[in-house]
Amino acid sequence: MKTLLVILIATLLFLTGLLWSFGQNDETLQKMKNPLIVIKKKERTLELFDGRRRVKTYKIALGFAPEGDKQREGDGKTPEGEFYIFTKNDKSQFYLSLGLSYPNVKDATRGLQDELISQAEYDSIVKAISEKKIPLQNTKLGGEIYIHGDGSESDWTKGCIALTNEEIKELFDAIRVGTTVRIEV
Repeated sequence: MKTLLVILIATLLFLTGLLWSFGQNDETLQKMKNPLIVIKKKERTLELFDGRRRVKTYKIALGFAPEGDKQREGDGKTPEGEFYIFTKNDKSQFYLSLGLSYPNVKDATRGLQDELISQAEYDSIVKAISEKKIPLQNTKLGGEIYIHGDGSESDWTKGCIALTNEEIKELFDAIRVGTTVRIEV
């Protein structure tokens, strides 16, 4: 009787482990109905949500000077705030990339107050954001901030968010232009 009980428990444990391992299988993500990307800089993670349901978490790399919010071109910081994907680039020098709408209105306001950008540049950024288009990318605030491939082992970008090529491919295929991206400390 004890032998039978031990065999039964061992079988149940084996089957539970087998089912758990199938649940861990990284199957291809489906297109999202209501995608949201949340980047947590301190934790070095990118969380992908479909509505309120977290679908997947990825390890990321940030800019070479990741502490604090991006202030100006060349500072190596990854921006903080709310953005959207304005383009999906399948010809990126970093495998694939998703363009972020940096600078946003908050960044443009700061840039105008700090005299980093002109009134015309400010107006152009605000108009682009209100129309969910690409904001100016070549100002003293910086620009060309992307989520892209080529590795997430250490902070190495100029302010972008980097994933492995396999992970950016999965994300690239699952989300659409216009997806909200929230970058938190």
